[in-house]
Amino acid sequence: MGEAITVKAFDGLPGEILAEARARVAAATATAGVGTLVESLRVRLGTAADGALAQVNAEVDGRRIRVQEAAAEFGQSLDRMAQALRGRIRAATESWVPHPWPLTARRRGPAVAAGGVPRIVRVKEPTLVWCSAEAAARTMDAMDYDIHLFTDPATETDAVVYRVGPTGYRLARTTAAAPPRRGAVPLTVSPHGAPRLTERQAVDRLVCAELPFLFFANPETGRGRVLYRRFDGHLGLIAGAA
Repeated sequence: MGEAITVKAFDGLPGEILAEARARVAAATATAGVGTLVESLRVRLGTAADGALAQVNAEVDGRRIRVQEAAAEFGQSLDRMAQALRGRIRAATESWVPHPWPLTARRRGPAVAAGGVPRIVRVKEPTLVWCSAEAAARTMDAMDYDIHLFTDPATETDAVVYRVGPTGYRLARTTAAAPPRRGAVPLTVSPHGAPRLTERQAVDRLVCAELPFLFFANPETGRGRVLYRRFDGHLGLIAGAA
Protein backbone atom coordinates (compact mmCIF):
# COMPACT_ATOMS: atom_id res chain seq x y z
CA MET A 1 0.00 0.00 0.00
CA GLY A 2 2.88 2.38 0.75
CA GLU A 3 3.86 2.68 -2.94
CA ALA A 4 0.34 3.96 -3.70
CA ILE A 5 0.57 6.82 -1.19
CA THR A 6 1.64 10.23 -2.49
CA VAL A 7 3.07 12.63 0.09
CA LYS A 8 3.54 16.35 -0.63
CA ALA A 9 5.15 18.77 1.81
CA PHE A 10 6.88 22.12 1.93
CA ASP A 11 10.59 22.31 1.16
CA GLY A 12 12.85 21.62 4.10
CA LEU A 13 10.63 19.15 5.95
CA PRO A 14 12.83 16.22 7.09
CA GLY A 15 12.55 13.05 5.04
CA GLU A 16 11.79 11.00 8.14
CA ILE A 17 8.57 12.97 8.63
CA LEU A 18 7.49 12.13 5.08
CA ALA A 19 8.29 8.46 5.67
CA GLU A 20 6.39 8.49 8.95
CA ALA A 21 3.34 10.04 7.28
CA ARG A 22 3.39 7.34 4.60
CA ALA A 23 3.73 4.60 7.25
CA ARG A 24 0.89 5.98 9.40
CA VAL A 25 -1.48 6.16 6.44
CA ALA A 26 -0.52 2.68 5.25
CA ALA A 27 -1.18 1.29 8.75
CA ALA A 28 -4.55 3.03 8.92
CA THR A 29 -5.67 1.71 5.55
CA ALA A 30 -4.51 -1.81 6.47
CA THR A 31 -7.34 -1.93 9.02
CA ALA A 32 -9.97 -1.65 6.27
CA GLY A 33 -12.24 -4.67 6.02
CA VAL A 34 -11.70 -7.47 3.54
CA GLY A 35 -12.96 -6.44 0.12
CA THR A 36 -12.75 -2.69 0.88
CA LEU A 37 -10.77 -0.81 -1.77
CA VAL A 38 -8.82 2.20 -0.49
CA GLU A 39 -6.99 4.07 -3.24
CA SER A 40 -5.89 7.48 -4.57
CA LEU A 41 -4.21 8.24 -1.24
CA ARG A 42 -2.73 11.74 -1.22
CA VAL A 43 -1.13 13.20 1.91
CA ARG A 44 -0.29 16.87 2.34
CA LEU A 45 1.87 18.18 5.16
CA GLY A 46 2.02 21.88 5.88
CA THR A 47 2.11 24.48 8.59
CA ALA A 48 -0.75 25.98 10.57
CA ALA A 49 -0.71 29.11 12.70
CA ASP A 50 -0.41 26.94 15.80
CA GLY A 51 1.97 24.28 14.45
CA ALA A 52 1.70 21.38 11.99
CA LEU A 53 -1.04 20.39 9.56
CA ALA A 54 -1.63 16.89 8.14
CA GLN A 55 -4.26 16.16 5.51
CA VAL A 56 -5.12 13.01 3.59
CA ASN A 57 -7.53 12.56 0.68
CA ALA A 58 -8.57 9.13 -0.54
CA GLU A 59 -11.27 7.08 -2.22
CA VAL A 60 -12.96 4.25 -0.33
CA ASP A 61 -14.90 1.95 -2.65
CA GLY A 62 -15.19 4.89 -5.03
CA ARG A 63 -16.34 7.38 -2.38
CA ARG A 64 -14.17 10.45 -1.78
CA ILE A 65 -13.09 11.12 1.82
CA ARG A 66 -10.82 13.63 3.49
CA VAL A 67 -9.25 14.02 6.92
CA GLN A 68 -7.42 17.11 8.15
CA GLU A 69 -5.77 17.54 11.55
CA ALA A 70 -3.59 20.23 13.13
CA ALA A 71 -1.42 20.02 16.25
CA ALA A 72 1.59 21.61 17.86
CA GLU A 73 4.02 19.28 16.03
CA PHE A 74 3.93 16.76 13.21
CA GLY A 75 3.99 13.67 15.42
CA GLN A 76 0.73 14.74 17.06
CA SER A 77 -0.94 15.80 13.82
CA LEU A 78 -0.02 12.46 12.19
CA ASP A 79 -1.40 10.55 15.19
CA ARG A 80 -4.69 12.42 14.95
CA MET A 81 -4.83 12.07 11.18
CA ALA A 82 -4.28 8.30 11.30
CA GLN A 83 -6.91 7.81 14.00
CA ALA A 84 -9.45 9.94 12.14
CA LEU A 85 -8.66 8.16 8.85
CA ARG A 86 -9.50 4.78 10.38
CA GLY A 87 -12.86 6.11 11.51
CA ARG A 88 -13.57 7.78 8.16
CA ILE A 89 -12.79 4.59 6.23
CA ARG A 90 -15.08 2.62 8.52
CA ALA A 91 -17.87 5.18 8.14
CA ALA A 92 -17.56 5.16 4.34
CA THR A 93 -18.19 1.42 4.21
CA GLU A 94 -21.24 1.48 6.49
CA SER A 95 -24.71 2.93 6.14
CA TRP A 96 -24.50 6.68 6.67
CA VAL A 97 -25.90 7.95 9.97
CA PRO A 98 -26.29 11.68 10.80
CA HIS A 99 -23.82 12.83 13.43
CA PRO A 100 -25.11 14.41 16.65
CA TRP A 101 -24.05 17.89 17.67
CA PRO A 102 -21.46 18.55 18.87
CA LEU A 103 -19.14 15.82 17.68
CA THR A 104 -15.99 17.27 19.16
CA ALA A 105 -14.60 20.75 19.55
CA ARG A 106 -14.14 21.93 15.96
CA ARG A 107 -10.71 22.97 14.75
CA ARG A 108 -10.74 26.62 13.73
CA GLY A 109 -8.14 28.92 12.33
CA PRO A 110 -7.00 31.74 14.62
CA ALA A 111 -9.01 34.95 14.65
CA VAL A 112 -5.96 37.01 13.64
CA ALA A 113 -3.47 35.99 10.99
CA ALA A 114 0.24 36.28 11.60
CA GLY A 115 1.38 39.69 10.44
CA GLY A 116 -1.96 41.47 10.41
CA VAL A 117 -5.61 41.37 9.41
CA PRO A 118 -6.86 38.19 7.69
CA ARG A 119 -7.12 38.45 3.91
CA ILE A 120 -8.26 36.16 1.10
CA VAL A 121 -5.24 34.17 -0.04
CA ARG A 122 -6.95 31.35 -1.94
CA VAL A 123 -9.99 31.26 -4.24
CA LYS A 124 -11.60 27.97 -5.35
CA GLU A 125 -14.09 28.02 -8.23
CA PRO A 126 -15.55 24.49 -8.47
CA THR A 127 -18.49 23.48 -10.59
CA LEU A 128 -21.16 23.09 -7.94
CA VAL A 129 -22.96 19.75 -7.72
CA TRP A 130 -26.74 19.76 -8.04
CA CYS A 131 -27.94 17.53 -5.21
CA SER A 132 -30.31 17.32 -2.27
CA ALA A 133 -29.44 18.85 1.08
CA GLU A 134 -29.18 15.32 2.48
CA ALA A 135 -26.62 14.32 -0.16
CA ALA A 136 -24.70 17.54 0.55
CA ALA A 137 -24.67 16.72 4.28
CA ARG A 138 -23.22 13.28 3.56
CA THR A 139 -20.48 14.85 1.42
CA MET A 140 -19.74 17.38 4.17
CA ASP A 141 -19.24 14.59 6.71
CA ALA A 142 -17.13 12.43 4.39
CA MET A 143 -14.85 15.33 3.48
CA ASP A 144 -14.52 16.65 7.05
CA TYR A 145 -15.94 20.07 6.13
CA ASP A 146 -17.72 22.49 8.45
CA ILE A 147 -19.73 23.88 5.53
CA HIS A 148 -20.46 22.61 2.01
CA LEU A 149 -21.61 24.70 -0.98
CA PHE A 150 -23.87 23.09 -3.59
CA THR A 151 -26.83 23.88 -5.86
CA ASP A 152 -30.28 22.94 -4.59
CA PRO A 153 -32.33 21.48 -7.49
CA ALA A 154 -35.62 22.11 -5.65
CA THR A 155 -35.10 25.87 -5.84
CA GLU A 156 -32.36 26.05 -8.52
CA THR A 157 -30.36 28.27 -6.19
CA ASP A 158 -26.97 27.89 -4.55
CA ALA A 159 -27.14 26.68 -0.97
CA VAL A 160 -25.03 25.41 1.91
CA VAL A 161 -25.32 22.87 4.65
CA TYR A 162 -23.19 23.46 7.71
CA ARG A 163 -22.49 22.04 11.14
CA VAL A 164 -24.30 23.85 13.93
CA GLY A 165 -26.59 23.07 16.87
CA PRO A 166 -29.02 21.89 17.95
CA THR A 167 -29.41 19.07 15.39
CA GLY A 168 -25.94 19.30 13.84
CA TYR A 169 -27.10 20.26 10.33
CA ARG A 170 -28.49 23.51 8.96
CA LEU A 171 -29.52 24.48 5.44
CA ALA A 172 -29.26 28.01 4.06
CA ARG A 173 -29.99 29.18 0.51
CA THR A 174 -29.23 32.31 -1.45
CA THR A 175 -32.98 32.88 -1.65
CA ALA A 176 -35.33 31.99 1.22
CA ALA A 177 -37.61 29.04 0.44
CA ALA A 178 -39.77 26.45 2.13
CA PRO A 179 -37.97 23.61 3.95
CA PRO A 180 -37.31 20.46 1.92
CA ARG A 181 -39.34 17.37 2.60
CA ARG A 182 -38.30 15.60 5.78
CA GLY A 183 -35.56 13.03 5.19
CA ALA A 184 -32.92 11.16 7.14
CA VAL A 185 -31.00 14.34 8.03
CA PRO A 186 -32.39 16.34 10.97
CA LEU A 187 -32.07 19.70 9.19
CA THR A 188 -32.89 23.08 10.58
CA VAL A 189 -33.48 25.68 7.86
CA SER A 190 -32.53 29.33 7.75
CA PRO A 191 -35.62 31.48 7.13
CA HIS A 192 -33.51 34.13 5.41
CA GLY A 193 -31.72 34.29 2.09
CA ALA A 194 -27.96 34.83 2.08
CA PRO A 195 -26.85 38.46 2.44
CA ARG A 196 -25.62 40.09 -0.77
CA LEU A 197 -22.10 41.31 -0.08
CA THR A 198 -18.95 42.25 -1.92
CA GLU A 199 -15.82 40.32 -1.00
CA ARG A 200 -14.59 43.25 1.07
CA GLN A 201 -17.88 43.49 2.95
CA ALA A 202 -17.86 39.74 3.56
CA VAL A 203 -14.33 39.85 4.96
CA ASP A 204 -15.23 42.75 7.25
CA ARG A 205 -18.33 40.95 8.54
CA LEU A 206 -16.52 37.67 9.19
CA VAL A 207 -13.61 39.38 10.96
CA CYS A 208 -15.71 41.78 13.05
CA ALA A 209 -18.11 39.03 14.16
CA GLU A 210 -15.25 36.51 14.65
CA LEU A 211 -17.11 33.95 12.53
CA PRO A 212 -15.51 30.65 11.42
CA PHE A 213 -17.14 30.99 7.98
CA LEU A 214 -19.71 33.10 6.14
CA PHE A 215 -22.22 32.20 3.42
CA PHE A 216 -23.15 35.13 1.20
CA ALA A 217 -24.29 35.95 -2.32
CA ASN A 218 -22.51 37.89 -5.04
CA PRO A 219 -24.46 41.18 -5.30
CA GLU A 220 -24.21 41.19 -9.11
CA THR A 221 -24.92 37.55 -10.01
CA GLY A 222 -26.70 36.24 -6.92
CA ARG A 223 -24.44 33.17 -6.88
CA GLY A 224 -23.57 31.70 -3.52
CA ARG A 225 -20.12 32.03 -1.98
CA VAL A 226 -18.41 30.78 1.16
CA LEU A 227 -15.68 32.65 3.01
CA TYR A 228 -13.81 30.54 5.55
CA ARG A 229 -10.84 30.67 7.91
CA ARG A 230 -7.74 28.71 6.98
CA PHE A 231 -5.34 27.13 9.45
CA ASP A 232 -2.78 29.87 8.75
CA GLY A 233 -5.24 32.52 9.97
CA HIS A 234 -5.93 33.94 6.53
CA LEU A 235 -9.09 33.33 4.50
CA GLY A 236 -10.24 31.14 1.65
CA LEU A 237 -13.12 31.83 -0.74
CA ILE A 238 -15.26 29.24 -2.52
CA ALA A 239 -17.21 30.61 -5.47
CA GLY A 240 -19.13 28.36 -7.84
CA ALA A 241 -17.86 28.42 -11.42
CA ALA A 242 -19.98 30.58 -13.75
